[in-house]
Amino acid sequence: MIHPTRTNLLLLKEKARSVVGSVGILKARRLALIREFLATSAPFQRSREEIRAAYARGIVEMHLSLGLEGEDFIESLAGVTGRDLGVEIQEQSIMGLRYREVLAGAEPVRSPEERGYDYRLTTPHLEESLHFFETIIEEMLEIAAYESKLKRLGDEIIRVTRRIRVLEERILPGLQQNIKKIGQYLGERERESHYRLKRFKELLTRR
Repeated sequence: MIHPTRTNLLLLKEKARSVVGSVGILKARRLALIREFLATSAPFQRSREEIRAAYARGIVEMHLSLGLEGEDFIESLAGVTGRDLGVEIQEQSIMGLRYREVLAGAEPVRSPEERGYDYRLTTPHLEESLHFFETIIEEMLEIAAYESKLKRLGDEIIRVTRRIRVLEERILPGLQQNIKKIGQYLGERERESHYRLKRFKELLTRR
């Protein structure tokens, strides 16, 4: 037990107030992190759903194109349409948290004129299929950025929650218990001193 003096009692009370203030700050930070997490998770879920829808429609259009244009013709376009998007990984920061964001140097979705072949020789099914698959690439790049951001936010929320629990369930109760014990001890000493002083005055009065 800490030595029961008034100085130590004041120090403990000041430390307890500091812990309560730290808990308040940490709870405010956790709330802000949760809000950001929810705001980020909404477009993340949307992007996943859009990828599933685009993939299903792209497969349907590709099958129709294969039936009309043939596999050899479509494969011959692969060498013409291929390109480097110039994908870059950049460090970003939000609320002091660093995460990696995926950025493309070129727009994944192109118009038929930008694909490097005469689109007048192809069917609308092939063009629609390519559009859907390019959309998937764009959405996957966005998802990669969302996943990194969500992971950092989730890890930070867990870390802050653990710190709050340690302060609230371990450190603060220990401080409050020591404050109570020292307060009781000092109170008993004051009552004893008051009783001795009273007895001393009575003895002086009798004399």
